[in-house]
Amino acid sequence: SLSDAFADYLELTLIKRLSSRLNKPYGLATGRTMEPIYRALILRLKKWPSYKLERLMDGWISFNLDEYIGLDPSDNSSFRSYMNDNFAKPLGLNPNKLRIPNCLALDPDKEAENYSSELLSFGGLGIQILGLGTNGHIGFNEPPSAKEDKCRVVTLPDETRQQNSFSFANNTWNVPSQAITLGLKEILGSVEIHLVVTGFSKAN
Repeated sequence: SLSDAFADYLELTLIKRLSSRLNKPYGLATGRTMEPIYRALILRLKKWPSYKLERLMDGWISFNLDEYIGLDPSDNSSFRSYMNDNFAKPLGLNPNKLRIPNCLALDPDKEAENYSSELLSFGGLGIQILGLGTNGHIGFNEPPSAKEDKCRVVTLPDETRQQNSFSFANNTWNVPSQAITLGLKEILGSVEIHLVVTGFSKAN
């Protein structure tokens, strides 16, 4: 399957990571497309000798693409909650190793600026995993977005809120209207970009 093949590749990159000193953060995404990929990857990592897995987790650093503004991290619909449930907890990884924008920050614009600065302090992204929205959005960069756009606060269009309503009891109005997202500038600065697209609705 696509998930298994991609998980095989990611495992190889993580094996190489153990012997390299210059490791840039992974860029991680959320959404239904990512769930089988994370499951398949965790199954592989759980078969590693414990000392290797511990070394990997000790040195882990990743940055997620985005998060809703105003949604408590403990809310089941937050991307923080998604990453805890689908990645950190099953792997036994300290959730603080997963960088995700703080969307309860009093100044979201400043938080976006700080998030970008922290990413750059690690040298930018190494491998970036991306999904694709039905309208072509990447992260919450809605088309058309400029390649110079940096991490910022964005207002979500109704189409995107409707697409994501499955996490909010299928009620579009429950979906927050704003989010913090990495921009195309940070994403395109990655060493590798892997765009994973599944679903009949995205075939065109």
